Amino acid sequence: MPAVAKEKMSADEFLVWAEAQEGRWELHDGALVAMSPERVAHSRTKGEAFRSLKAAIDRAGSACEALPDGAAVRVAQGTIFEPDALVYCGPRLPPETPEVANPVIVVEVLSPSTAARDHGAKLTGYFSLPSVMHCLILDPERRVLIHHKRGQGEILETRILTEGLLRLDPPGLEAPVADMFAAE
Repeated sequence: MPAVAKEKMSADEFLVWAEAQEGRWELHDGALVAMSPERVAHSRTKGEAFRSLKAAIDRAGSACEALPDGAAVRVAQGTIFEPDALVYCGPRLPPETPEVANPVIVVEVLSPSTAARDHGAKLTGYFSLPSVMHCLILDPERRVLIHHKRGQGEILETRILTEGLLRLDPPGLEAPVADMFAAE
């Protein structure tokens, strides 16, 4: 994901600029970053993660919504990430809304070009938002789910899961770990 040479932008400037662009972009510390084309395994995994979270919301009867990639999450004045999936709770957002201000769950799917950023800047960026209770990092090659859960203002627990039931409380969702990955 190489940064594009331009002067630094604010998050508000980026949102206006990005609507007129082709391709997918993020803003990292004021710098534009083009998002690379994805491998099929990456696309399948983020699709399954979204479907699994949506199904968990439906089973729980929760007032939350799962969104696939595309929604922006502002973590600082000069940084906007686009997670591979997310969940927010509360009133349904208007359709023209480009960003989710209060995600509860964010999902990142690892790829060779993004692994370091997903485990580093994105993880700390997402947890800088008080609303984020869970960050899920999925490794499609190894079929491993890394679940970071917020405690009292900090990460309370990190679990590495390959099977079993993933519990996301709050908001009270449960999903089989296997459902987060495409069938082999």
